[in-house]
Amino acid sequence: MNVANYCPRIRVKICGFTRKSDVVNAALLGVDAIGLVFYPPSSRCVSPDTAADIVRALPPFVTVVALFVDEESETIRDILHQVPVDLLQFHGDESPELCGSFRVPYIKAVRMNSEVDIGEIEKRYSDARGLLLDAYHPDQKGGTGLQFDWGLIPRKSCMPVVLAGGLNPDNVQDALDRVRPFAVDVSSGVESGKGLKDMNKVAAFLREVQEFDGRVDKLERT
Repeated sequence: MNVANYCPRIRVKICGFTRKSDVVNAALLGVDAIGLVFYPPSSRCVSPDTAADIVRALPPFVTVVALFVDEESETIRDILHQVPVDLLQFHGDESPELCGSFRVPYIKAVRMNSEVDIGEIEKRYSDARGLLLDAYHPDQKGGTGLQFDWGLIPRKSCMPVVLAGGLNPDNVQDALDRVRPFAVDVSSGVESGKGLKDMNKVAAFLREVQEFDGRVDKLERT
């Protein structure tokens, strides 16, 4: 296989878990990463105790992502002492210096609109592991369930792109076909209620991504 020309499979992160049973079932269905929200205004926010209990129930090889929004450094460090976390996700106006100060890999969320310069953000957050592109909302910083104009995403990026914002089982294949991101991130699109994951929707979402991967892989090999 020519690795340089091989299209890797799309990774899937599901964010906003609040129940241990949902996390375990999602992991068994094949999700790559789970997101835990530590942003008190969010209806999906979990306490460090709940988060630690959730993480203890996970099988191996599932990435744990902790989401923060303009949180104090000491609070973040305190949570990291209590909860084993693999990756940080910053959804606010955090500086590159703050994001990189915890000795934990991080991704930076970007709320997309026509004024966003992805190239400039890549330069500012050059030590990030990737950029998560989400819908812009004047009052909410993520978890809106809104979709943005995928045409705003540059065709070439220096960093892995994680596509978020209004994704669900019905539109994820179209999103993948148009954007070709490294990964996708979904929350409300697989829920029955705020923070309550619907396993039928989770399974359907993963199935759609897998079908896309299979179709692309077949094309790559012909």
